[in-house]
Amino acid sequence: MAKKAMIEREKKRERLVAKYAAKRAELKEIANDESRPMEERFKARLKLAKLPRNSSATRLHNRCQLTGRPHAYYRKLKVSRIALRELGSNGQIPGMVKSSW
Repeated sequence: MAKKAMIEREKKRERLVAKYAAKRAELKEIANDESRPMEERFKARLKLAKLPRNSSATRLHNRCQLTGRPHAYYRKLKVSRIALRELGSNGQIPGMVKSSW
């Protein structure tokens, strides 16, 4: 099980990303528009830099929904390899059988 603080930190990042998504997209559009004047584009970049760092989508990290583990994450099932094996062994994932020999 991951630390509670790490899981909560990730949730906080998700909230910030959702909150600032529209503003970030708008500022990025202005900053990357070649037809606009250089000063306006530069001001947009400065405003973008003033936004919280954790509001950037690249700061998010996928975590297992059962254990909070950040590594070995299966996107399709939203669980880690360890949780996947446990669920498969218990027969809770349809069509999945634990192999043993």
